[in-house]
Amino acid sequence: MALNGTTTINGTFCRVYHNGKWLTNAKGVEIQAEINYEDIMRAGTRGVGKKATTIEYTGTLTNYKITHDLVKAIGQVTNDSKGAFVTELLFSIDDPESPQSKAYIRVKGVQFSTIPLLNFELGSIVEEELPFVFTSYSFV
Repeated sequence: MALNGTTTINGTFCRVYHNGKWLTNAKGVEIQAEINYEDIMRAGTRGVGKKATTIEYTGTLTNYKITHDLVKAIGQVTNDSKGAFVTELLFSIDDPESPQSKAYIRVKGVQFSTIPLLNFELGSIVEEELPFVFTSYSFV
């Protein structure tokens, strides 16, 4: 059967929520789990087996720069008496032309990897990239 192009997911209908608030300035996101494997040498063959050993969760949130609120929260790690900013993000997928794609993904234990203080170019909309690591996810 041929692909029905109208049912492909349109990113316009994806949303990011933080503390129950829709981050309307979110422009894009990538979240992934990388499975790491160890080589397993096997007797009687030159072929190397693979054993899944660890999983690394990473992501990047790209925003239009609206406020400094999130950057200030991330920056608390620079205060020796506070520690790292740890939070959760909720991602919504709800394209009305692709009803089978509707999903919510909760990402837990989010810690941002950089503090994007400022990045601008004259005549351009200011954006910020927020790379992060996380501890787990679930479809809710």
